Amino acid sequence: AVLWATGSADAGAGPAHLAPPFCLLPARLPQEPDRQANYATPRSVRAERVEAFGLPVNPLARWYASAMKLLLKWLLSAAALLAVAYLYSGVVVTSFTGALIAAAVLGALNMVVRPILVLLTLPVTVVTLGLFLFVVNALMFWAAASLVSGLNVNGFGAALIGSLIYSVLQLAIDFVLERLLFDK
Repeated sequence: AVLWATGSADAGAGPAHLAPPFCLLPARLPQEPDRQANYATPRSVRAERVEAFGLPVNPLARWYASAMKLLLKWLLSAAALLAVAYLYSGVVVTSFTGALIAAAVLGALNMVVRPILVLLTLPVTVVTLGLFLFVVNALMFWAAASLVSGLNVNGFGAALIGSLIYSVLQLAIDFVLERLLFDK
């Protein structure tokens, strides 16, 4: 069966009253290709199209999984701040609640302010072969300590060493979350 598509406003008009630009459209759209044998599909594409018992995954379940991953990363970042305070005496965290607030503020600063600072200090970063990024990280750590009462840093040197330790711990957290727990 074929449907006639016309450019005229008269929907009841048959083929005799076709406007000059017309086309023939199939009566039904082509079916989706069979997904039973998708062995040649790359792993990343298969992971995007995860199916359970032949049914697509609920979008709400994807949202829930990403929210849980964010919550877990936030809690582990707060634990990393507590570990920095335990490993280095120049950084003091008063409580776990203070660490949670400091981790949230540090994440927000790294998301909003850090890219601007990296862009503004790009010439210095190029001249120092990227070593100036350690100074930018220390500035973010120091700024978070000045904004949050539960995180205290004893000077810029302590912020530099604390940010280095925190960066190493964040690398470990990201590795664990991405590679081991949430394998894609």
